[in-house]
Amino acid sequence: MKYQLLREIKSLFFSYHEVAERLNIQIDSARVLCSRYHSKGWLVRIKRNVYILKERWDNLRNGEIFQLANVIQVPSYISLTTALAFYGYTTQIQQDFVESVCVTRTYDKTVLGVEFNYTKVSKEYCCHFEKVNGFFIATPEKSLVDALYLMSLGRYSLDFSALEISKFDGRSLEDILINYPDRVKKLWNNYEANRAT
Repeated sequence: MKYQLLREIKSLFFSYHEVAERLNIQIDSARVLCSRYHSKGWLVRIKRNVYILKERWDNLRNGEIFQLANVIQVPSYISLTTALAFYGYTTQIQQDFVESVCVTRTYDKTVLGVEFNYTKVSKEYCCHFEKVNGFFIATPEKSLVDALYLMSLGRYSLDFSALEISKFDGRSLEDILINYPDRVKKLWNNYEANRAT
């Protein structure tokens, strides 16, 4: 059965081209097959020309769902509370909600109950992220600064009480903040002042 051959594809997700190559069929036939298997519930359509086996989707680990988040909106990186939770820098846990930062557009996409949220920022602020286990993610300090920046614009809400502040590298945080507007630095300084009292 053709589905069994698709199960032999090693990558987490695949395109029409990979299906055509694996099954030794034409691209148009692969497109039709993917559409049919999606309708039957055997494949999950992540976006145009990107599919994953439903059985793989049902057993996704955090890192794999982050890889899919990177693919849905290119370029993008995991950040904000999602990244802070991944690192263990916040006690706030998000279920079926993945936050990313990008330079193209603010955008939401829901795939089988999982919401992928993308927030656009200026290209100059898309930095201090790295590739970890196959996905791009902001450093803990940059994840916090991304949140502060968006808060300063009235576009985000961060639960400060859930943060594990002692885990952050103060010098790295200051180095990143230097490139941001004063309103972002002021927001952080106000939080630090209130925490000290």
